[in-house]
Amino acid sequence: MNLPLILTPFLLLVSAAAVADEGPKHRLLSAVPFTDVKLDDEFWTPRIETNRTASLPHNIEWCKKTGRIDNFVKSAKHEGKFQGLVFNDSDVYKVLEAASYSLAAHPDPALEKEVDEIIAKIAAAQQPDGYLNTYFTLAEPGKRLTNLRYMHELYCCGHLIEAAVAHFRATGKRTLLDVAVKYADFIDSVFGPTKRQGVPGHEEIELALVKLAQATGQEKYAALAKYFIDTRGDKSKRETWGEYHQDHIPVRQQSEIVGHAVRAMYLYSGTADVAAISGDQQLIDAMQRLWQDVTQRKMYITGGIGARYEGEAFGNRYELPNDSAYCETCAAVGLALWAHRLNLMHADAQYADVVERVAYNGILSGVSLDGRKYFYVNPLASDGRHHREPFFDCACCPPNVARFLASLPGYAYASGKQGAYVNLYVAGTAKIPVGYNTVTLTQETQYPWDGTVRLTVDPNTPGRFTVALRIPAWCRDPKITINGNAVAPLDMQKGYAMVRHQWQSGDVVELTMPMPVERIEANPHVQADRGRVAIQRGPIVYCFEAVDNGGHAKDIVLARDPKFGVEHRKDLLGGVTVITAAADGRKLTAVPYYAWDHRAPGEMIVWPRQEGKPTDANADDPAWKDKLYRPLVVRP
Repeated sequence: MNLPLILTPFLLLVSAAAVADEGPKHRLLSAVPFTDVKLDDEFWTPRIETNRTASLPHNIEWCKKTGRIDNFVKSAKHEGKFQGLVFNDSDVYKVLEAASYSLAAHPDPALEKEVDEIIAKIAAAQQPDGYLNTYFTLAEPGKRLTNLRYMHELYCCGHLIEAAVAHFRATGKRTLLDVAVKYADFIDSVFGPTKRQGVPGHEEIELALVKLAQATGQEKYAALAKYFIDTRGDKSKRETWGEYHQDHIPVRQQSEIVGHAVRAMYLYSGTADVAAISGDQQLIDAMQRLWQDVTQRKMYITGGIGARYEGEAFGNRYELPNDSAYCETCAAVGLALWAHRLNLMHADAQYADVVERVAYNGILSGVSLDGRKYFYVNPLASDGRHHREPFFDCACCPPNVARFLASLPGYAYASGKQGAYVNLYVAGTAKIPVGYNTVTLTQETQYPWDGTVRLTVDPNTPGRFTVALRIPAWCRDPKITINGNAVAPLDMQKGYAMVRHQWQSGDVVELTMPMPVERIEANPHVQADRGRVAIQRGPIVYCFEAVDNGGHAKDIVLARDPKFGVEHRKDLLGGVTVITAAADGRKLTAVPYYAWDHRAPGEMIVWPRQEGKPTDANADDPAWKDKLYRPLVVRP
């Protein structure tokens, strides 16, 4: 199988015109493709393997059982009844995308054959003019593109394009790419500044079109993506649809994140792509304003976003209920997608911090340890009746998790003018371009359970460059050595420790990040968390389950001095570090939030009450400016 350079699902991509000597006008880093990253990590490698051997077959089987794949067969024959929801095509595309990344990392003839067979069915269903949507072909053939607001045609097209680009990059085959190009050409013939005015009700095609521009060298696709972004919210061009669709005002004027959370994440990811190509300062500024709003006022400690069941939407500022938190798994994936792009744009570790937070907590909670059950909704408290399911009628989340996990190595490293950037701490090796040099980094670590990271640096040619180590926001006393010699003081630049050295093959840089157990308090504006604390150790957010705590969890009141203990349990939940604490004369046990709901059903809580913690804290305290969560300031 031919394996050209892989395009990760959430990698910032640019049009061919932008891939000049100077690169995109506003992108400081380039992600290292996951084909150049080989993981040998005790935490992530088993999960990626479970994704390959269990989640992918599971998702394909459910796409068959629910008629999603048969819809393409029926469409090719123009006979039969459409089965399922109007956007079911997109689930098949996401599964193909996940399978493509898996094939690139782990060749599998049986999986490749199945992928080829599904692609053949998709290609046969495409209409002569390039249009491809099984719902409209079977159910309403005369109403194509007549209801952009609700019918998801452009959304499905976007996921087709993403799958096609991934498949082409992974296998070298054009079978699906040719289908996507033909459909994109049809869309481009319909919409544009001098053509029909319109935008998708559910964003997604914007980011996909930029990927297609990169894969084909056709700048027109990036131009179409820019058109959809420019037209959204512009009342002078078309009837707009309001906040739910992020269509209330033009994107360049937006400051508060509103509406459907997944739609917003896909839109702003595409906007970040376009901003990277154009250097459009208005778009860049809008992304900064919106980022501050979501991370400082509307994001859960797990990285979950979208507080309301109603509309799967963001709520008001600081509206973060726990029992009724929506936190759709797809929204968490979307946040990682957007954060990754912003990290590449600005070489700023705050964005990679969020990728880490959401990966270990908000996304990983969405799939069971065996890879065959899923959360659509991820609450931060439960009475014991919320459980993962094998699949859903609206099945966007299972294949979204599958494609994210398959591409995870592509989030770990980046390269820039100064050198190699380390964004995620995962054991394994990576080949990173640094100028005209290539540097192999070998990472050894027990992260996230231990904060010691050892990196062996092997440049093809000895030279002076920087190894930039992300210092997570939760780490307050990092130590770095090179070949055993302390580096002090640390040269910190936007959250990275810039370790500059005349590197020789075999040099070792060691990063030590203490991982104390910390109580986290929420901004007093968050009414649901007043008088409560959460527990975090390193990047892992913890919760209390009834099964570990005498059959109850919601009544837990932590002592003023909980006397935390830490114990790694290889025999529990796939191997986890648990935290113990004292309260009410009993010993309490907390487990990682991502691993809850795998044992006896019962209560769960992330934010227990704390003895002596006031519920009337001053929400206007200047210390809380631009901070949603912080380590607890212990009051006397």
